[in-house]
Amino acid sequence: MSRALALALTAYLLVINLAAFVTFGADKRRAKRHRWRVPERTLFLLAILGGSVGAVCGMCAFHHKTQHWYFKYGLPTILFAHLALALWLT
Repeated sequence: MSRALALALTAYLLVINLAAFVTFGADKRRAKRHRWRVPERTLFLLAILGGSVGAVCGMCAFHHKTQHWYFKYGLPTILFAHLALALWLT
């Protein structure tokens, strides 16, 4: 992998994981204030697009969506799939 591609991929993963983490925090804040919520499909989409680490960290840090089985088991499954893909590609 070229250096430029590795740098671009690293930057993308940092941004998408930060976005997932912040989105989980924002949705938790909105839930507490009984305001408009982020759709669950958006939270999953951020995880699937590479933000699985940020999504899992956001879920744990903000104690958000931890009672929903599809988040409790789905996000770690996505994270595991991303890690397996990364290992396979290296």
